[in-house]
Amino acid sequence: MPGIAPAAIHPVHLQSLRATVRDALLVLAACAAVGAATNALRPGGIAFVQRTEYEILVPCPEGSGDTQAIQADDPAVWDTRTLLVDARSAAEHQRWHPTGAIAIPFDYLEPTAPEQVRRIASSGAGRVVVFGDGGNPDSGEQLAREIAGKGIRNVRFVEGGAPPLEKAAGLRGAR
Repeated sequence: MPGIAPAAIHPVHLQSLRATVRDALLVLAACAAVGAATNALRPGGIAFVQRTEYEILVPCPEGSGDTQAIQADDPAVWDTRTLLVDARSAAEHQRWHPTGAIAIPFDYLEPTAPEQVRRIASSGAGRVVVFGDGGNPDSGEQLAREIAGKGIRNVRFVEGGAPPLEKAAGLRGAR
């Protein structure tokens, strides 16, 4: 209705509101000072401003096991007790893969299916060598870390992925 003024805030309530805001700002300033001091004392500290791009489409480090790189021409790669696992796409696997290699395409956003891990575990292989696309990050290295984190032992990945493996296979003759 015209002519009716909004209700005024009672002076006691206004004073209480100001005190609450003041106290909140003091707590915020104290917490920021403690956080900044702790960060300054921490070796390496956390940057206040991100200076490099965030990598958002990489697998979580959780559940990652320990594995090591192996060269494509290492005799262990070509040993008959080695299970070769191709982490590349199905199309890349179909184009070329060493004889006996099984395809388990690595998906950066989905965990490897439990039946695939069981398939590796039940293979009876003495070691598992995973090869991927050789990119950065390499799908083979990522799959090797994932399956090692799920309890598979003696897992390695081919450094550089499929390209050096294909070259080594050509030099050796097909496996």
